[in-house]
Amino acid sequence: MSYNKLEMPKKGDLVVVGLSGGVDSTMTALLLKEAGCRVVGVTMSLWKNDIPGFPEDPNMRESCYGPGEEKNIEECKTFCEANDIPYYVIDVAEEYKKQVLDYFTAEYRAGRTPNPCIRCNRFIKFGALLAGIKKLGIDYDYFCTGHYASAVRSDVSLSESYGITGDSEGKDKYPVQIACAMDATKDQAYFLYRIPSEVLEKVRFPLGEYKKRDVIAMAVQKGLVAAGREESQDFVPEQLFDYLFSDKPSVPGDFIDMDGHVLGHHRGIEHYTVGQRRGLGVSAKEPLYVAAIDKEKNLIVLGKDSDLFCEGLIADDLVWPADFNPLKEFDALVKIRLASRPVPARIEPCGSTETGGDAVKITFSEPQRAVAPGQSVVFYRDGVICGGGIISESIKKGSAVATQNQ
Repeated sequence: MSYNKLEMPKKGDLVVVGLSGGVDSTMTALLLKEAGCRVVGVTMSLWKNDIPGFPEDPNMRESCYGPGEEKNIEECKTFCEANDIPYYVIDVAEEYKKQVLDYFTAEYRAGRTPNPCIRCNRFIKFGALLAGIKKLGIDYDYFCTGHYASAVRSDVSLSESYGITGDSEGKDKYPVQIACAMDATKDQAYFLYRIPSEVLEKVRFPLGEYKKRDVIAMAVQKGLVAAGREESQDFVPEQLFDYLFSDKPSVPGDFIDMDGHVLGHHRGIEHYTVGQRRGLGVSAKEPLYVAAIDKEKNLIVLGKDSDLFCEGLIADDLVWPADFNPLKEFDALVKIRLASRPVPARIEPCGSTETGGDAVKITFSEPQRAVAPGQSVVFYRDGVICGGGIISESIKKGSAVATQNQ
């Protein structure tokens, strides 16, 4: 199939740019301003600064959530004033706590590994923030961010792309889809897969055709303060992890091996994730890794590196472009985490979940390491996202379906 990249904002268009203070969002705003667009800058405020006595730590500056937010907002304000860009700060802290922080702690306590950045994009950056812009009365033509990705539209319908005829559900559409960025080393399409197609209609990613090094070089040439900023780090700094889980004590339990023998004791399942090696505190003749987490029995199963490989997985909580579920087997490339290499796989419907949603079974062309329930698996065809879901179960090599909560 072939895809057409959507037109970028043009001279005179009213464009709202999500600003973080980093080089990518700052350069996005400046490029659009130089193109003659009427640019408005907005920053979402997440941090409520309600942790008594929390220490100021410069190492936390680049975290998405933390006390560095105030300084980031000041830099965004200064940049916008210097470039004659109207600027607003939109408070989304309550929604962020509900949709991201509470989700983060609940998932870890369920023995799963959440991806808060994906959750934040869906419900906050392309949800609560856009709602806040609407409340301000800003009727924008486009909303742009500094993500490395592209917005595209296929030249064939969704049903035709899967060889489906007689589509009786009326979902024979040509929706906006997310394509990978030109700079594969910085591609962020994976993080954007859950954004609804109707939202994407007015979303553009001006940096999708740039190399990161070129963006930095332009920022340096223009003398932007953001050119010297560090890359963004994890969404929540390590110093805040214990605080997020401080509402109730961790429940210690046992580390066991693949045969059920007790090897030691863990601090609480929320401190561990599948594939983890460091911080286990267990002595062994060879390196041990977290192979599975049994939430019901409060056990963490340790194994060798070879025990981490899976032939496939089960995914649910699925999302599709324009909600078009093909309801048939198809082949695609899949990624089980941002940094993983895309691998060919067969994707096939496998019934419904307990909540009534659809699920799919994904069989890899080659075994994949450390498939972690709670993470996202994203499907790609021709470099464009065609769906994805949340990993619920892993299928180990040479075994039947094995769930994380065995």
